[in-house]
Amino acid sequence: MVRIRALIIRLFLVEYTVQGVWKLMRRHGWSPQVPARRALERDDASVERWRSEVWETVKPPRRPRAPTSASRTKQDRD
Repeated sequence: MVRIRALIIRLFLVEYTVQGVWKLMRRHGWSPQVPARRALERDDASVERWRSEVWETVKPPRRPRAPTSASRTKQDRD
């Protein structure tokens, strides 16, 4: 926000507070989010192949869906 504020001051000779810049951006549909960085060498086909072949064998097992007791001393009754 500080960089955007400095740009507004430099281009338009108008000063806003950081909160004012935030409100101005939101009013116009902008957000201060930064795009995710991706490696230039990224190979999406290799990632998908790894995800389908390797991840299935190394991912941790899922927890059982059966209800359990939170008490360590009380045993689950049938």
